[in-house]
Amino acid sequence: MKKSLYMKILVPLDGSKYSEKALLHACDMAKNYQASLTLLYVVEKSIPFNLLDRKEYLEILRKFGNKVLTKGKKITTDYGVDSKIIMKEGNIANEVVKLAKKEKYNLIIVGSKGLGATTRFFLGSVSNKLANNSPCSILIVK
Repeated sequence: MKKSLYMKILVPLDGSKYSEKALLHACDMAKNYQASLTLLYVVEKSIPFNLLDRKEYLEILRKFGNKVLTKGKKITTDYGVDSKIIMKEGNIANEVVKLAKKEKYNLIIVGSKGLGATTRFFLGSVSNKLANNSPCSILIVK
């Protein structure tokens, strides 16, 4: 096995097919280069919703996040790669950047799309924000 500059890889997941493709790329890199892999789901707290009360809405997102992380963990295990999972709450891009800085990740692998068009309009593209603010290299998977 080769050693790599990318020994600590962070993979933000959102449940989309793009984040799953990013996870598969991350598994391949982690396996080939003996890198550690962390899966992250961020509960987005800034989306304004009036349909549900805020606590109910956040609880739905937390449950969804747990499902996304559980599925991601299963994918990594099936791939033969060990991974850890983390759930955060806040602005997605900000939380990814904060964690990457704090834990000194070498690489963030993220899907090019994920959120629906309406939400992207309000929040901006997460992958775009990460590309501009990441403390480390970023791989955006299409």
